[in-house]
Amino acid sequence: MASLTFLKHSVPSLLPTHTLSPRHSLFSYNLPIVSNSSQSQFYGLKVSYSSSLSVPSSSSSSVKGSIFAKVNKGTVPPSFTLKDQDGKNVSLSKFKGKPVVVYFYPADETPGCTKQACAFRDSYEKFKKAGAQVVGISGDDPSSHKAFAKKYKLPFTLLSDEGNKVRKDWGVPSDLFGTLPGRQTYVFDKNGVVQLIYNNQFQPEKHIDETLKLLQSL
Repeated sequence: MASLTFLKHSVPSLLPTHTLSPRHSLFSYNLPIVSNSSQSQFYGLKVSYSSSLSVPSSSSSSVKGSIFAKVNKGTVPPSFTLKDQDGKNVSLSKFKGKPVVVYFYPADETPGCTKQACAFRDSYEKFKKAGAQVVGISGDDPSSHKAFAKKYKLPFTLLSDEGNKVRKDWGVPSDLFGTLPGRQTYVFDKNGVVQLIYNNQFQPEKHIDETLKLLQSL
């Protein structure tokens, strides 16, 4: 499971730009990741945080997690080759000739990602009926994917994007000021052209409804 430590991490100038006194912390702004413990199990990420965060002034550079879209509707995305849950190399080109759903998710075994994966599982017959393949991608390693797929009986491919290279190449946006990997789904037609891009971090199951709706119209 992915983890992230907030130590002296800067948050972008989307927040109020007035200066906080040393006694204040960022969490006085009631961001939704706060809990009374030092770790929060969030929808896509286990988050460790420190009260010693700083808020930059408006002149500070933007957060590194900001990513601009590189794959858009009507385009063919950059190809890739990644390892699946069995350690085998899988290329995007393998799926050409049939519709495919590629969904990027933050991490195995987190609440939102588990809900989403199980929703894809429960509707898998509908995807098969539409002639579509389902592929999940996160930064977890193949062994994590294997355990995740086995535990929840997932019938589809999970790919390991360690280092988030494909996520960056495709321009998948992050959430929470770049601290949380984005949850974004792409639907390709049989020619490999993007027909739908759907982003919804906090309603993971809606990805299934939206993708099926689009597939049924192809």
